[in-house]
Amino acid sequence: MNTRYWLVLHALLAFGTGATSMHATAQGKDIRIAFVYDKSGPLEAYVKQTQTGLYMGLDIGTNGSMTIAGRKIVVIERDSQGKPDVAKAQLAAAYADDKADIAIGATASGSSLAMLPVAEEYKKILLIEPAVADSITGERWNRYIFRTGRNSSQDAISNATVHDNPGVSIATMGQDNAFGRDGVKAFKGALKKAKIVHEEYLPAATTDFTAGAQRIIDKLKDKPGRKLIWIIWASGNPFKIGDMDLKRYGIEIVTGGNILPAMSVYKNFPGMEGATYYYYDIPKNPLNVALISRHMAKFKTPPDFFTAGGFSAAMALVTALKKTGGDTNTEALINAMEGMSFETPKGTMTFRKEDHQAMQSMFHFRIKIDPVLAWAVPELVREIKPEEMNVPIRNKR
Repeated sequence: MNTRYWLVLHALLAFGTGATSMHATAQGKDIRIAFVYDKSGPLEAYVKQTQTGLYMGLDIGTNGSMTIAGRKIVVIERDSQGKPDVAKAQLAAAYADDKADIAIGATASGSSLAMLPVAEEYKKILLIEPAVADSITGERWNRYIFRTGRNSSQDAISNATVHDNPGVSIATMGQDNAFGRDGVKAFKGALKKAKIVHEEYLPAATTDFTAGAQRIIDKLKDKPGRKLIWIIWASGNPFKIGDMDLKRYGIEIVTGGNILPAMSVYKNFPGMEGATYYYYDIPKNPLNVALISRHMAKFKTPPDFFTAGGFSAAMALVTALKKTGGDTNTEALINAMEGMSFETPKGTMTFRKEDHQAMQSMFHFRIKIDPVLAWAVPELVREIKPEEMNVPIRNKR
């Protein structure tokens, strides 16, 4: 690695985990950031990672001071409970009662969608992380919305890039919600050569996938050529359908990346390919090394999928606030953030001017089994760069 890499890394790590300036008294009014997240509910594991990444990113991005231009960063947490109506009310309270300058949230796409009009009403920035529904930066978008998390199209297009080959028949299995339906819609739209033969949507809380899987098998079993089930699912274990003797019909399961605990079931599918947002051992850049080092020191485990997302959200805000000289005026922030590039553990991201979606790389992987690890390893095949993915602009700006 080059000299500049190590100089940057040295600077990032120099402040360590116990920086005494963390609680330094800032000059001027605090920068108040509301973190509205689904602390309780089925996505709790994702939330904890986002929270960890957010605080580590703010710390590292400010060299341990938690201040920008003499203004102290204060994070105000509010629990949306995974309920859209609660998320909407909590964001309104954060803007009105907590006097938040900026907000970050939420985990579930339904919660995030409910929050969008609140940001518009209060004319305050809402940075979406990690909800992925396309409609967030699509038809439901407004100019106060930015997103560091990948959207459904980025997930789908990168996965379609891996599987879009002539003679391939694909059935999809997704949750019957904005996440699942937007994901399948984008995946289907990105395919040019392979054919979708069935779309299966099941309730988000499904635990018995037998009936849905049987419908998929019936649609695929007599098709010629390669036959795939593409699964898009958050929480739960739809991969149980692998026990239904799919090999008898030559049917394979494929999917995208996930958090480390969820990827333990991927050990049943060695050689499976897909595309992922993040795996700690894939990106090679100073911020990712800093994140891994800090996370290993604190938790004795590597950072995970959503930890990188929370960190990226923090870096976007720190970069924007440094550009404005600490000014939290909404129009100043919008002017700074539109078209802004910023560094993250994944590499460089750029907010697209048209819809404020962060354009970013995705990673084509192949599953490798390492007996030492509890999870399957998504070994890098190649980086899928932003310019390779024709991510649609879906808003009506």
